[in-house]
Amino acid sequence: MSTEQRARIDAMLRRPQPAGPQPIEEIRAGFEKLMATMAVPPDIRTAPGALGGRPVLRVDPAGPPRAGTILYFHGGGWVSGSPRTALSLTGNLVARTGVPAYSVDYRLAPEHPFPAAIEDAVAAYRALLDTGTPAPSVVFAGDSAGGGLAVTACLAARDAGLPLPAALLALSPGLDATRTGASIDGKEDADPVFTRTGVEYTGAMYLAGADPRQPLLSPAVSGDLTGFPPILLQVGTNEILLDDATRLATRAREAGVDVILDVTAGVPHVFQAFTGLLDEADEALDRAALFLTQRLTPR
Repeated sequence: MSTEQRARIDAMLRRPQPAGPQPIEEIRAGFEKLMATMAVPPDIRTAPGALGGRPVLRVDPAGPPRAGTILYFHGGGWVSGSPRTALSLTGNLVARTGVPAYSVDYRLAPEHPFPAAIEDAVAAYRALLDTGTPAPSVVFAGDSAGGGLAVTACLAARDAGLPLPAALLALSPGLDATRTGASIDGKEDADPVFTRTGVEYTGAMYLAGADPRQPLLSPAVSGDLTGFPPILLQVGTNEILLDDATRLATRAREAGVDVILDVTAGVPHVFQAFTGLLDEADEALDRAALFLTQRLTPR
């Protein structure tokens, strides 16, 4: 446990923020500024591309790639972020596994509310399949809203009759648009990133009046995970979204799904992005990389 490291990061994230709701342009600019400070491995290669009609960022390891594909979905509360803002996470997964990734630039709310992001994620996955990539060689991964998208895209793909990927990796996922988890209020003092008011503000942009109880918005509450591939959920105890992950793990277990709930004490939302600054971040990424490579290993 790195007490001093965790304290420094918590203090950094608690720097004064503008009072009241921010315009979407300011939310996006602030998120980009924060994520630009995260360490990106120097020995990865990136190139723009497209899948399913959406831009993607291809991320490759420095050396010969290992068999498989990571289909990655960035965080940003459904309203901000891009493959570039998630490059510290995508790049570290690629560097640690040797498996190349496609990071999807899905459409954002409020311009494109639910279900646009899910449609884009499934379209990207379908494009991989249509070009000859076998489903067992693909893993879905994502952080925050993108971690939720990894789950809901898998639900939508299953319901569309598509073969499912080999595994899902969700880092601090958002999985409950109803905001009914006990941690939403119980962890608010511990969480240096989110408040109930904040997530409800941006969440409303994504919902655009849709019923939050439906599975594609709240899989932790109402999702049927029957037939899902193995799932690794990583979350910190200092998150108001903690119960999003714990409740999805329960639903997965009840559906007979192989699920690992990996909870790290005293760390904030998407703590894995603080690689190089927080020992727990590097350790969690190592565990995530092991999970992915085990699921992509030919049997």
